[in-house]
Amino acid sequence: MDKPDVDEPVFQISAAAELASMHAQTLRQYDRLGLVIPRRRPGGGRRYSLRDVATLRQIQRMSQDEGINLEGIKRILALQKRVDRLEAEVEKLRPRADTGSRIFASGPTGSVVIVERGHRARRDEGRSLVLWRSVNRESQD
Repeated sequence: MDKPDVDEPVFQISAAAELASMHAQTLRQYDRLGLVIPRRRPGGGRRYSLRDVATLRQIQRMSQDEGINLEGIKRILALQKRVDRLEAEVEKLRPRADTGSRIFASGPTGSVVIVERGHRARRDEGRSLVLWRSVNRESQD
């Protein structure tokens, strides 16, 4: 069974408000403030996703339980989105940082480039390949 798409906008404002234990007017206010911006139907009706509902609950918790004002919450949510985006980028780049999968090529000018294992260096990157292995300094002593 496939997992539901948490970003699929399926809930009308009344259903999202009920799921988040809020009044629909509060959701409209949050939309105006840019806290949770639902997708719009062609007729202008708001549609909320499961992720939107989770964010609404998070906003309510921060506001009521932790006493954070809406501007503070807006900043926290923006920073969390940025962290999520950066973490995804790190995961995408992680294989390149894996020392076991790096091969270095030196070019005719002495420049050094990383060549992914299983790939060839471009002609303009050079022809000499050197396999780099990290050396444990303690074992050399």
